[in-house]
Amino acid sequence: MDTRKIRKFVALIGAVLIVLIVALNSFTVVEAGHTGVVVTMGSVNEGVLPEGLHAKIPFIQQIVTIDNRIRKLEVNTEAFSKDLQSVNTVLAINYRVDPAKSDSIYKNIGADYESVLIVPAVNEVLKAITATYTAEESVTNRVLISEGLISGLNNKLNGIGLYITDVNIIDFDFSEAFITAIEEKQVAQQQLLKAETEKQTAITVAEAEAEAIKIRAEAEAEANRLINASLTDEVIENKKIEKWDGELPKVTGSNGTFVDVGDLTELE
Repeated sequence: MDTRKIRKFVALIGAVLIVLIVALNSFTVVEAGHTGVVVTMGSVNEGVLPEGLHAKIPFIQQIVTIDNRIRKLEVNTEAFSKDLQSVNTVLAINYRVDPAKSDSIYKNIGADYESVLIVPAVNEVLKAITATYTAEESVTNRVLISEGLISGLNNKLNGIGLYITDVNIIDFDFSEAFITAIEEKQVAQQQLLKAETEKQTAITVAEAEAEAIKIRAEAEAEANRLINASLTDEVIENKKIEKWDGELPKVTGSNGTFVDVGDLTELE
């Protein structure tokens, strides 16, 4: 009697467990920002499941979730510039998967679409863009290169259901020989600029000194002109009177003959 009860109890527990397992496998939850791709016995169903709770056939159907939020992918790639310099570039790619095409992407590409599609596309587009710039221009045109990458990648990937939202160039790395050449060029340019600045400064100082001399000369000439203009006959006579000490001249004469006035006085 006890043995039969135990067997019934075990059977009941087993049945409950089976029901629970079946029930748990009959529903799935698609998280926010994701879509669910239904796979029935290895075959991908058309259409996707939106966010929320969904029923499925237990043990027959599998739900694969695809992240449709913006994701970040870092790509390290090498390309050659217009002047045949090797350029190692580190890129940060922001992209998202179109929810409506999640099933098609999973069916035709699989879950590893980053390495299968995005990375090769980045390498191809970057090499095409880098080849249009010299190594120096690549550094100064980072924004243009980023915009070109966004446009080129979207042209290649939008039809599949992948959208590039942003591209950031984290780093450009060049060969040691090229970096040394750039540094030497910058030093030469700085020295040239310094020499040109010193030359312009010397010219400016010389011009200022010449202008100062000119101004002083003009001022002296104007002062002499004003003095000469003010010396009328009356002024000159007054100056003579102001300077006269009351004594007659010691010597006087005309027609080249000079006579000592003092001697004439003594004769009287």
